[in-house]
Amino acid sequence: MHVTKAVPSGPSSVITAAAVVVALVPGALPAVSPAASATQRQSAKLATAPGAPGSAAVWTNGAKTGFGTARGLRSKVWYTVNAGKATEMYYPRIDTPSVRDSQLVITDGRTFTDREDRDTTHRTRVLGGRGLTYRVVNTAKSGDYRITKTYVTDPARSTVLVNISFRSLTGRPYEVYVLHDPALGDDGTDDTGGGRGATMLSSQPGMGSAVAAVPALTRISSGYLGTSDGWTDLRTDHHMNWTYVAPQPGNVVQTGETALTGQPGHRHLTLAVGFGTTRRAASRVAHASLSGGFATVSTAYASGWRHYLAGLDQIPQSASRWKSLWRVSAMVLAASEDKTYRGGFVAAPSRPWAWANSLRDLPVYHAVWSRDLYQIATGLLADGDVAAANRALTYDWTVQQRPDGSFPQNSRLDGTPVFTSEQMDEVAFPIILAEQLGRKGPSDWAHVRLSANYLAAHGPASPQERWENLGNYSPATIAAEIAGLVCAADIARHNGDHKAAGRYLALADAWRQNLDAWTRTTTGPLSSKAYYLRVSVRGDANAGTKIQVPDGGPLVDERRIVDPSFLELVRLGVMRADDPGIRSTLAVVDRTLRYQTPNGPFWHRSSFDGYGEARDGSMWRVTDDGSRQTLGRGWPLLTGERGEYRLVAGHGAQYLLDTMARSADNSTGLLSEQVWDRRSPSGTNARTPGEGTQSARPLAWTHAEFLRLARSVDAGRPIETPQVVACRYHSEVCLTQQR
Repeated sequence: MHVTKAVPSGPSSVITAAAVVVALVPGALPAVSPAASATQRQSAKLATAPGAPGSAAVWTNGAKTGFGTARGLRSKVWYTVNAGKATEMYYPRIDTPSVRDSQLVITDGRTFTDREDRDTTHRTRVLGGRGLTYRVVNTAKSGDYRITKTYVTDPARSTVLVNISFRSLTGRPYEVYVLHDPALGDDGTDDTGGGRGATMLSSQPGMGSAVAAVPALTRISSGYLGTSDGWTDLRTDHHMNWTYVAPQPGNVVQTGETALTGQPGHRHLTLAVGFGTTRRAASRVAHASLSGGFATVSTAYASGWRHYLAGLDQIPQSASRWKSLWRVSAMVLAASEDKTYRGGFVAAPSRPWAWANSLRDLPVYHAVWSRDLYQIATGLLADGDVAAANRALTYDWTVQQRPDGSFPQNSRLDGTPVFTSEQMDEVAFPIILAEQLGRKGPSDWAHVRLSANYLAAHGPASPQERWENLGNYSPATIAAEIAGLVCAADIARHNGDHKAAGRYLALADAWRQNLDAWTRTTTGPLSSKAYYLRVSVRGDANAGTKIQVPDGGPLVDERRIVDPSFLELVRLGVMRADDPGIRSTLAVVDRTLRYQTPNGPFWHRSSFDGYGEARDGSMWRVTDDGSRQTLGRGWPLLTGERGEYRLVAGHGAQYLLDTMARSADNSTGLLSEQVWDRRSPSGTNARTPGEGTQSARPLAWTHAEFLRLARSVDAGRPIETPQVVACRYHSEVCLTQQR
């Protein structure tokens, strides 16, 4: 599917124990309260940090345990949680991470210095009835202390607020520091850092951030990763010796000494990370959020989410066991929408796997794919948020669609392409969504006509299919193209263009007629019966053309590569569920790609797939000779798609919905891109098959599929199937579904 960035072992980290205000653009420094006069005097003496620009910046683990933002448009900030700390904070758009991570460092001043991410055990849970409010409890592996943090964002401002409780479990005092790694504007290599008084400031032209706390920080420092940062300082002798400013652009890491000691009267702290177009603005919003108090802000935050959930459709009976997951899924989709480019929903607020750090400055998963946008929109329709689904289509038409009717492989929220290939299903899906939403008026028809004409001129072969690393003749892509043309014909008729409607239908019928010759082999080695391939390079399914499998896979006969995505043919109404080619391919796919776990069955996305962790369960890596040492695991969304197929075939799908639900993180309700399989590592890297890997979590597509399957189980049919397509190609299914 997509790509990512990873976590360094260096000093940058969490937001935990002190409210931090980091303002990012040159300008006047904020006023300091009289209570901070001592730190103001200290900060006036800060020396220039050596070591600029510091070690290269990388991104954090993509498997998040928390993700949140306020409802409403005034607060344009999002947060994520992983490994017991705050990781990416996005501002001013959800495609722009502006913090890498923020955490606490704890020391006794003599014998040890701990970091939350490495030296504590973590428990994270979503607080029921309070929206996307996540609480993290970190307990020292040594048994010395416990930290409890609750994360929200201020609905009135672009501030992340963290309520922190620090408890000594030994009765001894400890020194507690904030270790904060700004990465403004999706780039952690060009920030500057400093401060005034009790506020840590970081800047980059056009942006500002500020870190502040109540009680106030007592000392602050900004240095460069690996040389003059606070972790390098503290781990050396367990004391904060450096108080620097970092005026040269680089990978700046900031350190703030807090008032937390584990002693009575110093066990609670509120941390604010504020953002603005200047550091003065960032400081202002952070301090305003602090002055409002955590209780007031968190109550408003929870109220916004309760109001949103109250406006959705009733939870379907099929999800009655999974009400919390249903609500979290609905909120994850809603939170994935940008607040500037409305209708722009990103695929995930993360970058899975370390290898994507080679794409450090690209928005990777926090970008918009029109295919993922279609999946998200149909999930929104399933939970009753029709307005948001309509915004998604409007975004398709007004931001992503090009003048020739094509769409970028993916884009930033403003429409700027990220990757440069093309996928024809992404041209078709907005047309299908327009049909599903009943958007058939003249203005929508103008956009539909552009994309339908592009399909007609450039299909059915596609430079890439939906997994983005093979191309040409794909049954999944062709299914979307055929469905798109049939939907375009219906919209053309509504606008009186019967000539265009006839042309689209004739082409759709011709492609359906040739589909088997292009993509269903009768000579393949995997079965004596004909079966669909993942792709055929030349449009001859019996050619036996050798394909270099991506992600370091082998050079192999294309007839040995299958993929569950062929079921798009059934789900989009192009083929019958009992078609002999469909059924024979199901048998091949189940024999080669299906695996059973304690949570239920899952499917790998393709033969020879290498898109995942290394064989031992560690992050993606490549050997010195460039060969792949990775394995793709199963995708929960494929379990959901199999459930939709079963409904068309007249069978039940509740057990597959339950399988998806059981794969969610039990305490956070977040669903992953992939789950461990029977090849899961053992020993120190042990993983449970059927539970989330280090892939993207939450993945919006997976949450959308859960919502859609649940609603479909209650309906007795896939709710996304375009009726106009089903009625054209198998009227008996059309009549059954209409009833």
